[in-house]
Amino acid sequence: MNFLRENLLTILIFLPVAAVGLMLLHESFWGKNDETQKKLALGFTLLNFVLSLVLIAGFKSDTTELQFVQNVPWIKSLGINYHVGVDGISVWLVILTTILFPIAILGSWNSIHKRMREFLFFMLLLESGVIGVFVSFDLFLFYVFWEVMLIPMYFLIGVWGGERRIYAAVKFVLYTMVGSLLMLAGIIALYSIVGQNTFDMEVITTAVRSGQLQNLDVNTQRWLFGAFALAFFIKVPLFPFHTWLPDAHVEAPTAGSVILAGVLLKMGTYGLIRFNLSMFPAASHHYAWIIEILAVIGIIYGALVAMVQPDLKKLIAYSSVSHLGFVVLGIFAFTDQGIQGAVYQMLNHGVSTGALFLLVGVIYDRRHTRLISEFGGLATPMPVYAAFFLWVTFSSIGLPLLNGFVGEFLTLLGTFTSVSIPHPYLYGTFATTGIIWSACYMLWMYQRVFMGENSNPKNQTLTDLSLREKFVLTPLLALTLFMGVYPMYFLRRTEASAKEVQQTVVNAPTEGIASVSPTFKK
Repeated sequence: MNFLRENLLTILIFLPVAAVGLMLLHESFWGKNDETQKKLALGFTLLNFVLSLVLIAGFKSDTTELQFVQNVPWIKSLGINYHVGVDGISVWLVILTTILFPIAILGSWNSIHKRMREFLFFMLLLESGVIGVFVSFDLFLFYVFWEVMLIPMYFLIGVWGGERRIYAAVKFVLYTMVGSLLMLAGIIALYSIVGQNTFDMEVITTAVRSGQLQNLDVNTQRWLFGAFALAFFIKVPLFPFHTWLPDAHVEAPTAGSVILAGVLLKMGTYGLIRFNLSMFPAASHHYAWIIEILAVIGIIYGALVAMVQPDLKKLIAYSSVSHLGFVVLGIFAFTDQGIQGAVYQMLNHGVSTGALFLLVGVIYDRRHTRLISEFGGLATPMPVYAAFFLWVTFSSIGLPLLNGFVGEFLTLLGTFTSVSIPHPYLYGTFATTGIIWSACYMLWMYQRVFMGENSNPKNQTLTDLSLREKFVLTPLLALTLFMGVYPMYFLRRTEASAKEVQQTVVNAPTEGIASVSPTFKK
């Protein structure tokens, strides 16, 4: 048991890679068999999920220290270590990742008709990269996993995507690479400023909090903040860096959309908390009001654009822009409730939007179209499907007793009560309208797709959800209820780490910050 605890994160990272090796070995001895390959990939991702539950069983919620730590030298001459661990902010994101990957693979069981082996390989490598990002506490190691994640996603979109898949894949890579290069420049600059021959995030963050880094003044923080923040804003994506997302979602296969929405976008918001707030607290104060404005614009803009979309998948893609605006809003409110609400909303979005993309994939497999105008009255031939879709719709718009309500409530509460940004009630009020718009576009979409007369002959013979499809969707629906009814199960484990980040920002020196806004107050 000690061996498992000491090496658990390494196992979680590299078990999917081991699965790739085993699948290649199986093929070399017994020949190519898609069904066997799918079962092996599903089995290993399920095993990874079961192992990840050990994180929750052994996690101590009353401490801010890293847990399940493994820290060994990697490139000694440069001070680069293989340093992994989890805290209250990252532990649930790891769990979310290990939940969604087996669900995505099982959800695409009959949807991929070419190069199944390669598809599974890229899915497994993607899982390794994403988990690596969430558990890395060495800047260089973090950057390596950040780049590793990019390659499988590019191929998933470019090979198994829709008609404009090459355009969407290249656009995704170009946007992400620009952000990655800026972050790399920031990492190298920070390494030079620290001057301790280390990329260790704990060492750097501790030095920042104790005021030991004399070279890291407010102006320097602003430049470094910008380099990291732009990389994360693109990944979120925050308005106006969002234009790659609808294309990537629409062209990606169902599994790619589930993972992209469920966990990849969270890498951006996670990075803002882990890097920008923790390492550059003074600069976070300096830019907070601008970022809050962009978050509010994203909330309203994403909702309004979603309302006029003729394509189901594109509607959900723009809804992600709106929902993740709430996450950014909560982060830069600099309150306990805001940061905890942001983390909770990351989990909510992963569960609810992942389920929505799976549901859209179900109807696309049957009709090979996602146009809302092609449907109507689907509740008649597909009553179970309609019920599942309605449940997730309620979750997405924040119905009380479901998960979305808790995250949005905490985020808005944290924003309204913030004393670290000017006029917080304005940000909170405008952001609240996003909930209304969300209800408008989701319920109107549901009415057009499921209600009324089923007049299209192509829809009259549609089959309802199969046993496999019910099995895929049921865990996500159960999670939406559990997270809505018993949020403290999750919030207890995020509270200490969220409070530590909040205190780092609130207690940061703010010389030269007040000039940003005459109404700034700490």
